[in-house]
Amino acid sequence: MTSNENQDHLVPKSHPRYESLKYRHKIIEGMKNLVVAEAGLIAHGRGECFDYILGEKTTDVAKKAIEAAVASILLADRPIISVNGNVAALVPDELVILSNILNAPLEINLFYQKKGRIQAIKNVLQKAGASIIYGTDPKKMIKLEGLESNRKNVELIANADLVMVPLEDGDRTEALKKLNKTVIAVDLNPLSRTALWADITIVDNIVRTIPEMINVAKKLKELNPSYLEKIVKNFNNKLNIQNTLNLILDYIEKQKEKAFDAVKI
Repeated sequence: MTSNENQDHLVPKSHPRYESLKYRHKIIEGMKNLVVAEAGLIAHGRGECFDYILGEKTTDVAKKAIEAAVASILLADRPIISVNGNVAALVPDELVILSNILNAPLEINLFYQKKGRIQAIKNVLQKAGASIIYGTDPKKMIKLEGLESNRKNVELIANADLVMVPLEDGDRTEALKKLNKTVIAVDLNPLSRTALWADITIVDNIVRTIPEMINVAKKLKELNPSYLEKIVKNFNNKLNIQNTLNLILDYIEKQKEKAFDAVKI
């Protein structure tokens, strides 16, 4: 029995927080295997907080952003999906499937580059079925203009016209935008710099977003480019974030009324 399977065994599926705890354990296991940085645990916890006030579901607003994101990737000439440790730990199989469907290569790009971590993430992606993974050979790296952190070391991202940035990373998103690249972000915090700088912000949990993107990609891939262009043209990220904030406010307001309904005092 693997560590993840052992952790799942400890948490009964009847537990009301089963799904959340399952992914929490994946992050913890990822840290033990060098895939996730220690700071990744903090980032995951922060995301859980925002997920609570979104109702822990993929909203209709998020689904529209997902549709626009998939359409944009299909229309792009040189799309790339950036991969960090948390994403690799949480949805490696789904990430590889999405990459193949959209013909968008995977590139590992990390803020915390602890020795052996890139190789650990590469191993996870290869186990999930990825045959070509970029961002692993220092000899092929070039510096991305406008960044000072370790994320400045990139391969295909440098020449990509569209970069999908799963999970929050404001500095890189800002740098990519200043280089005139289209940025798709997946971020549970609708007010982060990543969310506000991106062209398309999917405010949703990555564990729901990637499977939903796969379903949408299978449908949109068969459609005429002119239809895809219409989807992208009709998408407004400012309105998308405003609508998301309204959903959060509405959800909190409703919870005020029924927060103690299921609790015996």
